[in-house]
Amino acid sequence: MSEHIPSRNIGLDLVRVTETTALAAGRWIGSGNRTAAHRAATQTMLDALNTLNINGRIVIGEDHVVDGEPFLGTEQTVGTGLGPEVDVVADPIDGTKLLIKGHTGAISVIGVAPRGALWSPAPAVYMEKIVVDRIAAKALVPECMDAPAAWTLALIARVKQKAVNDLTVIILNRSRNHDLIEEVRATGASILLRDEGDTEGALLAAMPDTGVDLLMGIGGASQGAIAALAVKALNGGILTRLAPQSEVERDAIRAAGLDEKQIRTCRETVFSDELFFAATGITDSLLLPALQFHGMHAETHSLLIRSETGTRRFIHAEHAARV
Repeated sequence: MSEHIPSRNIGLDLVRVTETTALAAGRWIGSGNRTAAHRAATQTMLDALNTLNINGRIVIGEDHVVDGEPFLGTEQTVGTGLGPEVDVVADPIDGTKLLIKGHTGAISVIGVAPRGALWSPAPAVYMEKIVVDRIAAKALVPECMDAPAAWTLALIARVKQKAVNDLTVIILNRSRNHDLIEEVRATGASILLRDEGDTEGALLAAMPDTGVDLLMGIGGASQGAIAALAVKALNGGILTRLAPQSEVERDAIRAAGLDEKQIRTCRETVFSDELFFAATGITDSLLLPALQFHGMHAETHSLLIRSETGTRRFIHAEHAARV
């Protein structure tokens, strides 16, 4: 086996990382304390990653400083250094505001690919994206990014053998998406407005049988890059384009040599088919049930995707309390 290819067992290792992180974050549900929740989840994920036999490099992580250090920061090395060279994307809590308010939709996610297989949008903050499942992927063309929403929805509806007003679209509830929201409403399609949880929304759009047909609109750039790995692993479709929201962000993008007008597909964002992606539910969502604490034990629900084999596993685990 090549030293650059993750082992067949790394998927379950990644689930253990997101499970442990979710359990740490879960103690802060409804707390209103963003700093404490973020610190607990980030430190726990870093500690768990460092037990894995990988030579990992964070490509998308958490660059916010915690206790004076950027735990899980971009370019940070993780793992024991004794295993394959891999790229890592991680979000200890996708939906931190949701978690501290006790709202639905918070999950913990991590993805791994061979070294050099992942494109990073840094220093971009915002990204426009469209995500669909494997059935609709063949209908998703770059023209969708500039076409009226009605045109794109008609394409997706046709290939999914639905009427447009039977489609369900996830869009972040932000002022920058106001015009898109109004366009989609005018078509008669249903909209699930989300306050946060960009990666979880993309997973819902890319997974079969969730009741969600698309994710559209401008959200986080890092979440878009993480979502691209998961979407490709699911054989779904994604289009992305950087969407700077200020001159400062636009100047930073240009200084980094990135093209803000380029429309990227899955294969222009993720350059390998040897992908692993894991997610564990923290609060309840359409994707995964919430974790639950029961005194001497806790329960978690996780998703594990391995693209090379086309395997998608849902894992319900019970965790005994440490005495």
